Amino acid sequence: MSKTVLTRYLGDGVELISLNRPHRLNAIVPELLDDLISALAAANADEKVGAILLTGEGRAFCAGDDLKEFATQATDEAGTTAYIERIQDVTRAMVLGQRPVIGAIRGWAVGGGLEWVINCDFAVAAQGTRFFFPEIALGVFVTGGVTELLPRLVGLQRAREMILLGEKFDADQAKAWGLLRDVVADEALLPAALDLARRLAALPRARVSDLRRILARADGAGLAAAMAAETAATVKGFLDPETAQRVAQFR
Repeated sequence: MSKTVLTRYLGDGVELISLNRPHRLNAIVPELLDDLISALAAANADEKVGAILLTGEGRAFCAGDDLKEFATQATDEAGTTAYIERIQDVTRAMVLGQRPVIGAIRGWAVGGGLEWVINCDFAVAAQGTRFFFPEIALGVFVTGGVTELLPRLVGLQRAREMILLGEKFDADQAKAWGLLRDVVADEALLPAALDLARRLAALPRARVSDLRRILARADGAGLAAAMAAETAATVKGFLDPETAQRVAQFR
C-alpha cells in the first residue's frame, strides 16, 4: 500500500507535503491523519525547513472525510472522540507549529479539506477549484478551529452562511472573501505557491514563529476553547443515528 502522505525537501528551506489518496480525492481516513501529523511534526522540527508547502496529489486537494469509512469512524464515544481529536491534531500542527504553511489547492477542497485551507498561513488556488462545507447538512459539525478562525477571515455573517448553508463556491469567490492569497492557472499553481514558500522560508525563523503564535492567540483560550467545543459537537453528530442515514444518502 502506498503512503497516504508524501514528503520531499525542495531546497531553499521548503518542505513539500502532499496528500496521497488520489483515487479517493485525498479524502480523510485515520491513516492519512496519522501520516499527515507525522509529516508536519517532522517538518516543524527540521532546522533546515523554514516553510511547508501543502498540496494534494491528483485532481483534488482534499474531498473531506471519506464517507465510505463512516461506519468505522462513528463507533462508540471514546473511539469517535479519538478520531476527531486526530483531525484537530492536524490543525494544531498547522496553526500552532513552528513553520508557516502555504497551501497549493486545486480541484475540490471540501469539509476537512476546506478547514485545512483555512488553517494555512496563505493559500493559492488553481482556477476551477471548488469549496464547500457539507457537515451541517450531514448532521455532523465543523472542526479545525473553523468556528474561531473563519469569522476572522470572512466576518461572522459570511461564516454562518458558509457553514450552515453549505453552498459551493469557486476560487475567485474564495479570494474575494479573503480565504485565498491568489488564484492562478493550473499550470502556475505549484510555481506560485513555491515562490511564496521560499520568500517565507528566507525570513528570520524566530520572528515568523512569534508572529504566527501571537496571531493564533496561542497564549489565550480562544482557539483551544473553540476546538474543544467543535470536538464535542462533532462527536455528538457522528453518533447521532440520523447522521448515518444522511451520510448513506449523500454517498
